[in-house]
Amino acid sequence: MTVTEPPEQSDFADDADLLAYRRTARVWLEANLEKRVSPAHDHAVDYFTPDVMEANRALQRRLYEGGYAGITWPTEYGGQGLSSTYEWAFFDEAADYVLPEFGALTITTFHVCVPTIMAYASPEFLRTFIPKVLAGEALVCQFFSEPSSGSDLAGARTRATRDGDQWVLNGQKIWSTFAHLADWGMCLARTDWDVPKHRGLTWFLVSCHAPGVTIRPIKQVNEIAEFCEEFFDDVVVPDTDRICEINEGWTVTQTMFVMERGAGRPEDAGTLDGPGSLAPDLLSLARRVGRADDPVVRQKLARVHTNDFVAKALGSRIAQLGRLGRLNPGVASYVKLFRGTYSPIRARIGVEIGGATGLTWDIGDSDGAETSLSYLRGRGASIAGGTNETQRNVIAERALGLPREPSFDTRKPFNEVLRDAKNWTGQL
Repeated sequence: MTVTEPPEQSDFADDADLLAYRRTARVWLEANLEKRVSPAHDHAVDYFTPDVMEANRALQRRLYEGGYAGITWPTEYGGQGLSSTYEWAFFDEAADYVLPEFGALTITTFHVCVPTIMAYASPEFLRTFIPKVLAGEALVCQFFSEPSSGSDLAGARTRATRDGDQWVLNGQKIWSTFAHLADWGMCLARTDWDVPKHRGLTWFLVSCHAPGVTIRPIKQVNEIAEFCEEFFDDVVVPDTDRICEINEGWTVTQTMFVMERGAGRPEDAGTLDGPGSLAPDLLSLARRVGRADDPVVRQKLARVHTNDFVAKALGSRIAQLGRLGRLNPGVASYVKLFRGTYSPIRARIGVEIGGATGLTWDIGDSDGAETSLSYLRGRGASIAGGTNETQRNVIAERALGLPREPSFDTRKPFNEVLRDAKNWTGQL
């Protein structure tokens, strides 16, 4: 669920409707949800199993039936049609209660894919599909990257062939987060090979359980299987599940980039109320290894603390621009580039503080393993969702107005690009 930036405090005192809404929400929460026994925290990726997801689906259904799901989403699609002020007020009241948690699928469903779908899909489709999302019956992952294209999303080779009132999909996707726990995947496929690569793409909503769809989790270096690869073998998708005009998929992609790279992420949309606590995870590590008073370690903690606050400030600003409708993909890339640049540095500082003690732990000690695991996955942010190099290109071209990087394949029909790629030497 989306948590937005709170309004000015005076709005609460002057708005009788909002105060009544808070009182009603407070009564409903007390009657329908459990109080948290401990502060909210991030779960380990392997915490989310089908059984855990089912329990959270039931919670999501309870929110939906109570009128507290999709608070800002249109009423014609099952939402409440209220302003973000009401949404923030509800989550403020609900802060001490157990709310639905779907891991990465919370982001991809409620903050990336479905908001994008609502901007482009037909009203008929949305009236059927969006209530299922709000009721916890439809969790959506991204069928995005491919082994042959990576950050060059427009180079997708998954093929969608029209067959009457349906489409047949063949191809492969990879690095789809939590696809093995999702119900649907938002899938980019090529529908025209005779035009330049950006012009022949179309988005479809594909059932993760459709015949011909094979989903395989990928075990990472930290032994966690968060990502998946998918194979599509003659997968039939009805034309009613096409979520944009044929061959107009790149326009949809630009909207999704804004969501994925910062504007739609709830952790970036909170109040900028100060720098917060001093890097709690690394401070705890410094104390555990007896280095909290070491002046060198204290400088490292100060550096992390500063950069953490910069990340929070940048995310808040980008999220604000997104809510005002003034954000383009180039500006959204600043958040993604900052994460990709800073995450490996922060992970390395953890190792420098902890030393050998930070790299070893007792079996079953999940906290003890965190420094090592953070280091192993630290560079993931510089690759996932578009590499740092891609973000720099986007910022240069879309935000700063610099000339485009030379490319041999921008104007050629995509089938010619594939034919010529093997012989390309880099000379234009």
